[in-house]
Amino acid sequence: MAAVAGVTGPTGPTGPAGTGTPPVRVLIVDDDALVRAGLSMILGGLPDLLVVGEAADGGEVPAAVAAYAPDVVLMDIRMPRVDGLTATEALRAQPHPPEVLVLTTFDADEQVLRALRAGAAGFLLKDTPPADIVHAVRRVAAGEATLSPTVTRTLIDHVTAATPGLAGPDPRRERALRLLGGLSERERQVAVALGRGRTNAEIAGELFMSVATVKAYVSRLLTRLDLNNRVQVALLVHDADLV
Repeated sequence: MAAVAGVTGPTGPTGPAGTGTPPVRVLIVDDDALVRAGLSMILGGLPDLLVVGEAADGGEVPAAVAAYAPDVVLMDIRMPRVDGLTATEALRAQPHPPEVLVLTTFDADEQVLRALRAGAAGFLLKDTPPADIVHAVRRVAAGEATLSPTVTRTLIDHVTAATPGLAGPDPRRERALRLLGGLSERERQVAVALGRGRTNAEIAGELFMSVATVKAYVSRLLTRLDLNNRVQVALLVHDADLV
């Protein structure tokens, strides 16, 4: 594989033995070499995950993604040249982009919200236990968001509280209401459940559906609303003040 300037090449296993399933390919983007090394150690020894490369700045992401075709990118926010938010927005605007997990110290909630609106699948705290990091990467690779209901509510509550008492029309709320107003009643119910941070299984129980039907509704919502993932649906519901 050709080298990319500033980017470390593949490390780790070649795939789960005997399963015939290729491992989830992970690219780590962080300006701290110790963080990159720690994440590589956590993920690199597992048969179903493969760290294909590392990058030290958001400006290196396009070349690294082109070279290594990751399924998931672990993206730091604060980097000296091109920050992770800018890199995420540019990456998610490309056709068939990898999923992005934002790395944060959770002292910049509005920045995390910007990343989620750009299409990131969720975020990880840098002090997240190793087992939870592994679980988050697997979930994102499988098309699930990594935000727990508690974290979703905490983030949304913080952002909502940061802008109280706005006078006049709220363009974001009006847009959200317009988009959600075009949904069927059942689609709207599923969207509101996503806004409450419910899992597919929880939605199935609340709305008396099968999990497969819930997944079909979520896919339909993403298509109809022109969104990347369920986190963005949840944000849209919160923008509309429906939860």
